Amino acid sequence: MKIVKFGGKSLANGKGLESTLAIIETKVAAKEKLAVVVSARGKSTDHLESILEKAKNNIPFKNEFEEFKAYQNEPDTSIDFSSEFILLDEIFRGVGLLNDYSAKIKDQVLAQGELISAKFIAHQLASKGVNASFVDARKLIITDDEFGNAQPFTEVSQDNVIDYFKQHNSDEVKVITGFIAANEQGETTTLGRNGSNYSASLIANYLNASELQNYTHVNGIYTANPDMVSNSKKIKKLSYQEANEMANFGTNILHAKTIIPLIEKNIPLRILNTFNADNEGTLIGEGSERGGIKSLSVQEHVVLVNLVGRGLLGKTGVDGRIFTALGRENISVSIISQGSSERGIGFIVEAENGSKAKIVLENEFSNEFRSKDISKIYITENVSVISIIGQSLHSFYQPYSALIKNRVTPILINNTVTGDTVCLVVKKSDLNKAVNVIHGEIFGVSKNINIAVVGKGLVGGTLIDQILESKATILKRKNINLNIFAVAGSSKLLLNKEGVSKNWKDDLATTTLQDYEINDVISYAEKHHLENLILVDNTASTAFTNNYISFVENGFDLVSSNKVANTLGYGFYKNLREKLQYYKKSYLYETNVGAGLPLIGTIKLLHDSGENITRIRGVFSGSLSYLFNAFSAEDRPFSEVLKEAIACGYTEPDPREDLCGNDVARKLLILARELDLQNELEDVVVENLIPENLRAGSSQDFLSNLKALDPVYNQIKKAQKEGHVLRYIGDLSGDLQQDKGDLKVELVSVPANSPLGQIKGADAIFEIFTESYGDKPIVIQGAGAGAAVTARGVFGDIIRLADKD
Repeated sequence: MKIVKFGGKSLANGKGLESTLAIIETKVAAKEKLAVVVSARGKSTDHLESILEKAKNNIPFKNEFEEFKAYQNEPDTSIDFSSEFILLDEIFRGVGLLNDYSAKIKDQVLAQGELISAKFIAHQLASKGVNASFVDARKLIITDDEFGNAQPFTEVSQDNVIDYFKQHNSDEVKVITGFIAANEQGETTTLGRNGSNYSASLIANYLNASELQNYTHVNGIYTANPDMVSNSKKIKKLSYQEANEMANFGTNILHAKTIIPLIEKNIPLRILNTFNADNEGTLIGEGSERGGIKSLSVQEHVVLVNLVGRGLLGKTGVDGRIFTALGRENISVSIISQGSSERGIGFIVEAENGSKAKIVLENEFSNEFRSKDISKIYITENVSVISIIGQSLHSFYQPYSALIKNRVTPILINNTVTGDTVCLVVKKSDLNKAVNVIHGEIFGVSKNINIAVVGKGLVGGTLIDQILESKATILKRKNINLNIFAVAGSSKLLLNKEGVSKNWKDDLATTTLQDYEINDVISYAEKHHLENLILVDNTASTAFTNNYISFVENGFDLVSSNKVANTLGYGFYKNLREKLQYYKKSYLYETNVGAGLPLIGTIKLLHDSGENITRIRGVFSGSLSYLFNAFSAEDRPFSEVLKEAIACGYTEPDPREDLCGNDVARKLLILARELDLQNELEDVVVENLIPENLRAGSSQDFLSNLKALDPVYNQIKKAQKEGHVLRYIGDLSGDLQQDKGDLKVELVSVPANSPLGQIKGADAIFEIFTESYGDKPIVIQGAGAGAAVTARGVFGDIIRLADKD
């Protein structure tokens, strides 16, 4: 015989009820021998408890009671529940008069949910031609007098169940009430949390069932709660020991007391989905443990009780007194932590027992309070417990580091006696993020990287398109899911926790989020518990860089093509780095100099490894590289080449922004600061390529007077040595072991066959001179301009961050 148990969601009106009845009919048609154990339907237990509380507090409950009765009669009003409804009405009225109720009364009220459910299901099956009967478990399972959490008397309960099944038609489907039982006086008791599953497990044990099938609303047991972790994986098979460990630490579908009766008789338990009959579910049974991490379990309805005092230091018997006092009041304790100084003890209890535990301990240690040996006992609410089943403490560093990186600091960490489970107490507000971060680290599922892109211009827009086009490939190749959850323009903000689509431009144009604040991005990420956050700045805004520290403090790593932040005052520069270090965040900006070339990373690696860099020089601007490459190689006026550069989009619309040299100066300063030099922007000596008489006025005025540049640059070109060409370079030199170096930006003439002289088109080139390499510099050369190149460089920084442990 198989015992088949259905939970509340499986019995809810509509699809759940229809699916449940269909499953039972199919099994009967297949000649399977079975008994059915049922929970209360839908949220009936919650409704009954709510009405009871309202009655106790003199809050009108009639409407809710009528809703409860109407729900029970759907979709069949022919079943007579008058005795159950009359009993409930009498109890509610009595509780209203007394303004209180006992655990015994509560059990009697809650029991009606299962009684009504079993009667209803038996009647529905009979109306479909299935030979079915209603069975009241109070006549079978006998317990002690612990109302609310009664313990069965095994021998008498087993005899009752066996006798009942012997005396009644074996072909009849018995629909048995879960959750409820009776004491020796015949008074109604309940079996506590997961009581219906426990009922099914006990009956399976007593009857030596071939299998217990537990139908619920999910496809089985997962590596984490699918409602919290969307990419959690179903576990196909578990041993009893593994399942018991998971049950002990809060896995919702399981409970330790459900597993134990099955272990005694080696009865397999299969977790199945009422709403997906074709799914094989999770099978729990005998078998060797596979080892390794199995799942994340969560306990939400808990509080942390803390007992603190100087008198605890070295004092024996304190622990025993705590747990004895709590045990007398049936308060169960888990996740115990004691400091090495023994000045504090913390432990977890169910939330409903928090205040009671505090009072019990205050009474127990009243003398210690008077002597000041104990200073306070307090409760920390709004906490949750995450248990990593199968996690040993020695390998816990990786998920722990990921938590810290995501601004989740555990309040308490505990390793079980077996050493196979690590438990964390975290703030409830951090729970969703913490579970997703840990799950992503320890299981082979994709790592979610949540990206906010600020700036949707040429570089920003190209970057977004590049990420969306490469998303599937990166997920497949690197197991990284790049999710752009925010796109911010100058006045509009697009937010989508599931990620923007390829139609992001249209979506941004029609978004209602206008005149937004940057804090809206931070708040959105916090609200939706987004992990592994990256802020990408593709603006040229000085004002926006003021938000960098706020983003870092709120858990974002930074990637930027914006050069401003690295060239502001040295005080800001150092403060930003101190914040990054304190919050363990990263800031990557490879595209600040040389677009997508691997320049900054190379310099940083050389410097951090102790290499003495003595000089850096090069052509920093792709725009000016194109301009002087063409001017030096061709017999054309400077103005004509400049017009061509403007037309090709190599320069800014007002080319004076390139010709003034400030952009090269910023890039040079960035490299200087990578060598820990404390230079400021005003330390850079810049040769402005614009004659003084053309520096003022509008852009149009300048563009209409470009020919005025020709005599100046023709003279410079003619003054060169034979075989030389013009290059506009940045040069960092001097004693670079001191606080400051010498920074120059100037137009120079170099041999055409030199590394600087040989570059073509809009290429950038950099020479890095070091002590080890002597006169032969490290040369890095490549495309130095262009939206696609820069965007690809930013993309590379994002991937580097995503790859970090």
